[in-house]
Amino acid sequence: MTGSRSTLSIYGEKAIELLIRLCGVSAIIFVFAIFFFVFREGAPILASKDFSLGKFLTSTEWYPTSMSNVRFGTLALLAGTLSVTGVAMLIAVPFGLGAAIFVSEFCTGKVREILKIVIELLAAIPSIVWGFIGLTVMNPIIQNLFHVPVGLNVLNAAILLALMSIPVMVSIGEDALKAVPDSYREGALALGATRWQIIWRVLLPAAKNGLLAAVLLGVGRAVGETMAVLMATGHAVQIPHSIFDSCRTLTATIAAELGETREHSPHYQVLFLIGILLFTITFIVNLIADFVVKGVRKK
Repeated sequence: MTGSRSTLSIYGEKAIELLIRLCGVSAIIFVFAIFFFVFREGAPILASKDFSLGKFLTSTEWYPTSMSNVRFGTLALLAGTLSVTGVAMLIAVPFGLGAAIFVSEFCTGKVREILKIVIELLAAIPSIVWGFIGLTVMNPIIQNLFHVPVGLNVLNAAILLALMSIPVMVSIGEDALKAVPDSYREGALALGATRWQIIWRVLLPAAKNGLLAAVLLGVGRAVGETMAVLMATGHAVQIPHSIFDSCRTLTATIAAELGETREHSPHYQVLFLIGILLFTITFIVNLIADFVVKGVRKK
């Protein structure tokens, strides 16, 4: 009986190990499958004589339905995406990491649990609801507060994206700070360090990889957001020169136009090419983060 039980346990461990391996491999397969599908739908436009990749990346003219002179320029869309994401991160990073430090190091008991529940509820709000908030609430507030003619602009969308990114940053950042061994805190206290000195000189350097991951997840959340920016940016194809200018993002363009295009038409293929551009941006962000983390670890 003992031998049969040990044999069953060995087979059970092998089955679990095989399942874990399949889960890991399947994640890679799914990512490549998604990229293959997007590339298959968008790549044929690159072979067209009427399409120029240089103009696609450097032109600000986006007239995909023009009857006489079709133009597919994404520079203004790319500028809108980067400006909204950049301003959102300027707002979200200090608030998100600050909230993570507060929840991890200063809150105890019921206050901590209530804050975590509120943050989780903030993350559960659908993006379309955030879009309605930007359209009906933030729009008049920005108009009255800053005396601008239009409240649907970069600032409006950036505030919404910041609020949507903060829960991710707080959750991952708190886990990273909690993962720092208590011996670090105890050793710093034994040397006479204050609480702020412990946070600044001990916890933040020790948890920097996890905090960087939290920030990058927030960036990914902001770059990939669709409905909120579709409703809060004003959806104007132009390069924004201030936070009060309307703009349009890459994701909002795909969401607004893909349902109205004829399948396999040039407009349809260009929208998938924009998806490839978004994949490339995400890959570059992750690659830079990987190099930064490796550099930090070497130090």
